[in-house]
Amino acid sequence: MTGLKLKAQFVSGSEFAIGPGKAALLAAIASTGSISAAGRALGLSYRRTWLMVDTMNRCWREPLVATAHGGNRGGGATLTVFGETVLQRYRDLDAALSDAASGPAAALLADLLDVPRSPKG
Repeated sequence: MTGLKLKAQFVSGSEFAIGPGKAALLAAIASTGSISAAGRALGLSYRRTWLMVDTMNRCWREPLVATAHGGNRGGGATLTVFGETVLQRYRDLDAALSDAASGPAAALLADLLDVPRSPKG
């Protein structure tokens, strides 16, 4: 497989506030209504999933994910309005980066081998 892989990451202090993995987690939370279910869907551990949500919620001016504690109806999680906005803006940026890079990358991709040659030795 050949191609160009771009990865936009936003940093707040020493923390990665959002990147492809956290954007995928936000989308999965929106889809499943659960932080734990979103993590399972992405193959993430329970701990890793919750740490990612905590990091995102601490890095932005408002939380991206809201949680409801269990009870008669059970718990759950949703994206806040701000979380939905951040996710959409990240997706828009990702698409814009891909579009902007496609022309300049074409010549490099034309010379790129599908599979690297075997190492000598």
